[in-house]
Amino acid sequence: MADDLVQRAHWGNLEGQNWAGLARLSTEEAEGELSSDDSLGGQPRPRFMTGRDIKSTEEQERDGRQFVESRGGRYVYTYMEPDTSAWKRRRVRLPDDSIGYRVVRPVYEGALEDLKQAKAPNGERIDGLIVYDIDRLTRDPRHLEDAIETVEHYHRPIIDITGTLDLLTDNGRAMARVVVAMANKQSADTARRVRRNHKARRDRGIPVGGTRPFGWQGDKRTLILAEAQHIREAAKRIILGAEWHAIVADWNRQGITTSKGNPWTWIGLRDMMRNPRLCGFRSHVVIEFDPESGREIRHLTTAHDDQGEPVKGQWTPILEVAEWEAIQEIIGDGPMRGGSHNTRVYLASGTLRCGKEDCGSLLRAMKAAPSRGKSEGYFYYVCPAKTTGRGCGGVKLPGPETDELIRKLVISKYEEEASQRQAVKAPEEWPKEAELELIREDLSDLKKARRQRKISAERYYSDLAEYEAEEQRLKRERNAWQRKTLADQGQPVDMAEEWDRDGITLAERRSYVARTLTALVALPVGSGRRVPLRDRLVPVWAEN
Repeated sequence: MADDLVQRAHWGNLEGQNWAGLARLSTEEAEGELSSDDSLGGQPRPRFMTGRDIKSTEEQERDGRQFVESRGGRYVYTYMEPDTSAWKRRRVRLPDDSIGYRVVRPVYEGALEDLKQAKAPNGERIDGLIVYDIDRLTRDPRHLEDAIETVEHYHRPIIDITGTLDLLTDNGRAMARVVVAMANKQSADTARRVRRNHKARRDRGIPVGGTRPFGWQGDKRTLILAEAQHIREAAKRIILGAEWHAIVADWNRQGITTSKGNPWTWIGLRDMMRNPRLCGFRSHVVIEFDPESGREIRHLTTAHDDQGEPVKGQWTPILEVAEWEAIQEIIGDGPMRGGSHNTRVYLASGTLRCGKEDCGSLLRAMKAAPSRGKSEGYFYYVCPAKTTGRGCGGVKLPGPETDELIRKLVISKYEEEASQRQAVKAPEEWPKEAELELIREDLSDLKKARRQRKISAERYYSDLAEYEAEEQRLKRERNAWQRKTLADQGQPVDMAEEWDRDGITLAERRSYVARTLTALVALPVGSGRRVPLRDRLVPVWAEN
């Protein structure tokens, strides 16, 4: 029977056949459909549609069922595909473990596989697949070839209701390839127009859509004074050395929530402080591909105009540019020390290490046995036994005494930095400002020379890389100088007061420890020897 299924479908005779339908909502943008957006001051922008003549997957299912049954067939199953794009490619890992970009539609691919096997997920036999039109099937040439393979080599018909799809004949398949290619180009054209629209909005400093940012009202332009003040105070605390956990804990205790009404996390606070919007600059997301890891890396960066100047947004800034840049120097490009979330319940866990030769294992906390006669809750920091495979068992420290010594080490380190900060006065102006300005002028001249075709592309890109690297180096130096200047102008954190303040959590104290110490090495002692605890612990200070 399989041999004549395609021929019978071509004649319109579906008697005795079981058919399934594919109903898909599209997230493609309808060409030419515009709507007004108040945030643009009445300027039109593209609006996402689900199709001009299709309102729902239920409507597609109903029409497919009527079509099949009117021709003597039996409609047995519907593949419901959620809002997907039949055109947009996404990064995926291929079977050979390489990275590629494909249109991702698991429901569509599953429907073709089921059709080849002639069995639907509900156990019913299926002889063919029906869709509303060719756009509901695909806009991707690769996926079209998969459908043609199913019809041509597995003899399973795929038809549509509107007559725009014909995969049952050689001429129809050739025309389908042309139609899909044109639909693919139409989607690419629409995507290009959307990108240009986004760039135009970005160049004008128009705020992005979505949830209102913390600190601003729903128009994303007008400040909410109370939230803006919270941001300014947090920025000063960060520059002066306060820990992110401390700020988050304070905000959550005060009932300060994100713009979505959620409690704050240190990651949320960090991401907010990274946003150039805080100092009035327009931002945009940059996506870079890392060939080594095969990952796409997304990060927020400042938008620049054609002259290389930061684009100023159409809103009231909260921070000065120097303040924001100083915070970026603190955040850096990599993970922050002391920023990780964990559930450890002892202060020195993850910091104490065994100092015995050839060991170096992390010490773990162990409660004292009742026979030791210690108070309830007393504990030790110990190196795991050899039998565990995670240590040597050769170091043991009294827990509370070790925690107290760590407290003193952290406080003394902060006091030392505070005294150095007060003793050294930063110059009023960064001494390399003229050098940075000269590099930027060289960059501008280089781009102008390339536009006028005065230099070759090889020379341009070679010099561009050199100038940009030098600009980045100088910017990092300037940010570090600005951070120090702002810190010198303020009162540094009083760690003794901060450590013992009411409501401070263990996570906050642990973050201060991680920020101050890379490790605390516990030296072993011989049997029967008594060595003061302070002489057994060797701090490895974290770099500022």
